[in-house]
Amino acid sequence: MASSRCTAATGDLVVDSLITSCGNVSHFVKPIGVYFNNRSLHNCRKAGIGLKSRETINRSSNYARYPIAWRSGNSNSLTGPWFRSLHTSSSPCYSDSVVPDVSFHGSAYEEQLSNFAVSADPNIRGDRTLNLQSGSCYLPHPDKEKTGGEDAHLICEAEQVIGVADGVGGWADVGVNAGDYARELMSNSVDAIRDEPKGSIDPARVLEKAHSFTKAKGSSTACIIALTNQSLHAVNLGDSGFIIVREGCTIFHSPVQQHGFNFPYQLANGDGGDLPSSGQVFTIPVVPGDVIVAGTDGLFDNLFDNEITEVVVHEMKTGPSPQVVAQKIAALARYRALDRMRQTPFSAAAQDAGFRYYGGKLDDATVVVSYITSSTNM
Repeated sequence: MASSRCTAATGDLVVDSLITSCGNVSHFVKPIGVYFNNRSLHNCRKAGIGLKSRETINRSSNYARYPIAWRSGNSNSLTGPWFRSLHTSSSPCYSDSVVPDVSFHGSAYEEQLSNFAVSADPNIRGDRTLNLQSGSCYLPHPDKEKTGGEDAHLICEAEQVIGVADGVGGWADVGVNAGDYARELMSNSVDAIRDEPKGSIDPARVLEKAHSFTKAKGSSTACIIALTNQSLHAVNLGDSGFIIVREGCTIFHSPVQQHGFNFPYQLANGDGGDLPSSGQVFTIPVVPGDVIVAGTDGLFDNLFDNEITEVVVHEMKTGPSPQVVAQKIAALARYRALDRMRQTPFSAAAQDAGFRYYGGKLDDATVVVSYITSSTNM
């Protein structure tokens, strides 16, 4: 199980002038939708749908470079009060807390995304095997540290599978810790992965099976990604997801599934949530050098794709492990979550939905970074 097996994080990053009083951020109640008994969107109960703060919005987007000071020398300290609960891991297998050839099975985005073009590397021959090298970082919400937060994730290195899940926070209003559901879902996913045919793991089948065995109360988003036969095979349900970075550019971002603003698709025990079959299924060809960044909404609500990509590009110059890159991305996401002066993906979405909101959104943040590497079969 996940966070209990994670080790303390190390790195060489210093955050300047960490904001501890965050105005609209500190007073924000997550407007999340939660299913309780009925799968019908019109009959479901939504928990915590209000935004308490009503600050004036400046609609201009801010894409400035991230204010991170990279410490010279070989220091391995990560600073900032929120790092006391940071969890990272790169263990072999555990659970924790665009493209013409891309297939979007049952996806409404197929026509929209078919215009993207990504070329495969002509030097990759059939005798080359692709590998997934992964590391992770998890930052629970400061108020949820004692309970371990509501995110969970998995890395199965031998099977070349990663996954993330985000327990829906609105369940707290009825005394339920949705993190229990997310953690059980990821644990059951690990079991389902090990039952899959070797070299032919189907993430959608894994999610279906894991969901059927998950009995905890609560609900969760989910994303499972497997590397098989020179391609990524993925299923994503809700507002967790992943991006693919190639040669300094984001070439793919999994679409968000939500019933309304901050009301994501979610799996639940029994008939109370969306079905695993509602998730979007992707098959995406990848090449050596690609970097996969998967995460929960604590990542993607606070960082634009170009900001994530910039961290990846900066770090790849010195060749650190995926775990270090995950730490840096998670640190920046937390920094942005505490910044009330910057436009973020979440504030932009809130404004589009009619709310007067500006700044980041403090939340659990899970980041899993994977390198696509290759080896030659002898």
